[in-house]
Amino acid sequence: MSTDGVVIVGTGVAGATAALGLRTGGYDGAVTLIGREPHLPYRRPTLSKDVLLAGMPAEKALLKPATHWEDIGVAVRTGVTVSGGDTAARTLELSDGAALTYGSLVLATGGAARELPGLSPAPRVRYLRDFADAIALRHELGRAGTVIVLGAGLIGSEVASAAATLGARVTVIEPADLPLARVVPPAIGERLAALQRGAGVDLLLGVRPGEITVDPERVSVALPGGGAVVADLLVVAVGSSPDTGLAERLALRVDDGILVDERYRTSADGVYAVGDCARVPQPLEGGTYRAENWSAAQDQGSAVAQVLLGGAPAPTVPWGWSNQFGAVLQFAGWPAADDEVEVDGPMDTASGDPFIARCSRGGRLAGAVAIGRPKELRSVRGELSEQIAAAVAR
Repeated sequence: MSTDGVVIVGTGVAGATAALGLRTGGYDGAVTLIGREPHLPYRRPTLSKDVLLAGMPAEKALLKPATHWEDIGVAVRTGVTVSGGDTAARTLELSDGAALTYGSLVLATGGAARELPGLSPAPRVRYLRDFADAIALRHELGRAGTVIVLGAGLIGSEVASAAATLGARVTVIEPADLPLARVVPPAIGERLAALQRGAGVDLLLGVRPGEITVDPERVSVALPGGGAVVADLLVVAVGSSPDTGLAERLALRVDDGILVDERYRTSADGVYAVGDCARVPQPLEGGTYRAENWSAAQDQGSAVAQVLLGGAPAPTVPWGWSNQFGAVLQFAGWPAADDEVEVDGPMDTASGDPFIARCSRGGRLAGAVAIGRPKELRSVRGELSEQIAAAVAR
């Protein structure tokens, strides 16, 4: 039984970056990473990109080779979950029967793909969240002539792009009026819709799918006006849910994510949370948010390592990217559908021509969305970081 040190639950980029940050920051105590997947920490963005398109094996997607974790003295326990624990005693019980005690505990449990009731993963029905999902979906995409994607968010759009690139005829069904409707202003959603349609995707917007029928030969999705879309494969990409199961078993405060303060502290002493599972304070507008992307999780992992080392966390600005239909969509900050938008670049084209849209609320910069304008996007991140620093200093 370990009696001290830091235990990190979750081997995604948030947890892995926290472990790496502790070591580069000079921490010499025990560090243990616990993950439910059988793989060492890997780059999750490859799932909807390199794995789907090229079948990238797990070893090529690793964040670090196995020897690196050994060299820096981080114990990585894969294929294990935490079944319970006691935050007062600072103990954890593992699914393999082992027990751990900790000085500090970091929950980086991530999220899970939201499943539709009664529609479990099967040969003709797929979700995408982890490496096993991606391998199964890659296998099905390789032999599917027709594909239905439910959802036009980031993952749905990337899956649709991969399926179209592999030669499938793709239909995307999205209840909202535009792709990425929750997170980008309408002008950008219209540009993304044109991008998909320009690639040959049958994009059905404002359509709520009806009854879904799956049989050994096909899958059928009923449409509200009558008729149905029939395909070889259905991919469900209707969002994700934070994995708060362990937090709830530990009696932490949870509300669509594990509630933390500006130093990533949960409601229990010595317990922190970062990444997709954490609901963190919004430093500019108040309230809280969950940043559900790779780059934000990585930044939060670095920040919690700074906290555990006794420092103050650097301001974090959510940012990320999405490869779809020959374009790289980039975003930073907190853009929203009802923002005021200032666009630099063409928006009336179905190509991937560069543009940047600066998004403002109440006369203040809130974020940006861009294609092919990385320098300007970095500038927006810098502006938002300065706003956060000024807000914290007040």
